[in-house]
Amino acid sequence: MSDLSTRVAPPDLVGAFVPHSPPPIAGAAGGPLAGLSFAVKDLFDIAGHVTGGGSPDWLRTHAPATATAPVVLRLLAAGADFIGKTVCDELFYSVAGENAHYGTPVNVRAAGRIPGGSSSGSAAAVAAALCDFALGSDTGGSVRVPAAFCGLYGVRPTHGRVDLSHAMAMAPSFDTGGWFAREATLLARIGATVLNADSVRTPVTRVLLALDAFAEADLEVHDALNDFITRQRDCLPTLSAVQLAPQGLDVWRECLRIAQGHEVWQQFGEWIKQVQPQLGPGIRERIAMASSINNDAAATAALLRADIAAHVATLVPPGTVLCLPTTPCIAPLRNLDGSASDRFRRRTMALTCAASLSGHPQITLPAGTVDGCPIAMSLLGWRGADEDLLALAITLAA
Repeated sequence: MSDLSTRVAPPDLVGAFVPHSPPPIAGAAGGPLAGLSFAVKDLFDIAGHVTGGGSPDWLRTHAPATATAPVVLRLLAAGADFIGKTVCDELFYSVAGENAHYGTPVNVRAAGRIPGGSSSGSAAAVAAALCDFALGSDTGGSVRVPAAFCGLYGVRPTHGRVDLSHAMAMAPSFDTGGWFAREATLLARIGATVLNADSVRTPVTRVLLALDAFAEADLEVHDALNDFITRQRDCLPTLSAVQLAPQGLDVWRECLRIAQGHEVWQQFGEWIKQVQPQLGPGIRERIAMASSINNDAAATAALLRADIAAHVATLVPPGTVLCLPTTPCIAPLRNLDGSASDRFRRRTMALTCAASLSGHPQITLPAGTVDGCPIAMSLLGWRGADEDLLALAITLAA
C-alpha cells in the first residue's frame, strides 16, 4: 500500500472533507473491496497525521498519529482506496452535523437541511457519490441519524465488534465504529471486512414493532413508515407490537444524557481546562452540562442503564428484532435556533438511546420520503446480530 499517484480525491462540492485531510492511500491489489473508495471520519488515526475530532484546538494541541487505525488498515488490505478524512461535529457531541469551525456538509438529498451528525461529512460524501462508502462512529446516534437524513444505509454494530484502537474516544462504553453505503449489499460486504470475531448466525423469525417509539415520530413520518412496513410485509417475519421502554423513552434518553455526559467529561475535561478551546454553540453548553455531572448522578444512571440493557436483551433474544423509526422527523433546516435545536436533539435521542444504552446492534435503511426528504426505519437486534441484520436489510432492499 502506498500513496496513490493516479487517483485523487474528487472535487469536494459539498464540504465533506476537512482541510487537513491526509493524501489518498491505495488499497492492496485485489481483495473483496478492490476498486472501491472510502472516506473516514476525522476520529480515526492515519499514521503521520493529526486526528482533529472536529476541533481546530484539538488539532493544534496534539501530535501526529503514530499508527493507522486497524479498521482502516483492514479496509486497505481488502483493496479499498482511502480518499480522505471527513468533517464531524466538534468533539462528536451533536447529532446535527453543523460544525462552527469547518462548516456544515451539504445534504444533497434534502436541500437546505442538516446532514445529521456527528458523522456528517462521511454521510454527505457517500450521498454525493464522492466515495463508495465511509466510516463513521456512533455513540448516541452519530451514524444512524446522518444515514437517515441523507437517505443511506448505515449501521451501529454491536458494541466492541469494530476495533476502535487508534481512534479518538468520546464515551468509550458507548462508542462504536459504523459505516455508510448507498446499497445494502455493499453495507454487508464492508461488515464482512471490519467486524471482529465470528458470530453465530440466527435467522430472524420475529419482528416487534415498538409502539412507543413510533409514537415519537411526526405523523407524516409515522404514516410513511407504516406504508413501508405494509409494502414489505411479505419480506418480514411474524409481526407483533410491544412497548419498548417500560419507564418511558424520556427516562431512557435522560439516562443516556447523564451516563454519556459523564464519560465525555472524563475524556475531555482535563484538556478543556488546560487549553480553554473555543467551542462552538451547542457544544459549549453540552460540555458545561457534562462537567456538572457528579459521581452520584453517574452511578444512578449506571444502575438504570444496566436495567435497560437487561430489558432490551430480554425483548430481543436471538431470532427477534425490534422495528422503530430511526429519527422522529425529516432533517431539520440548517441553523435552527437554540430551543428548536434542543428539542430536535431530545426527540432524536429518545429513539437512538435503546441501542446506545444496551450495546445492541442497529441498522438503518431508507424507507421513503416525506416532503421530498428521506426517512428511515431501524432494526435493532440481539448482541452479535450484525450479520443477520445486514442480511435482512438486503432482503428488504430487493
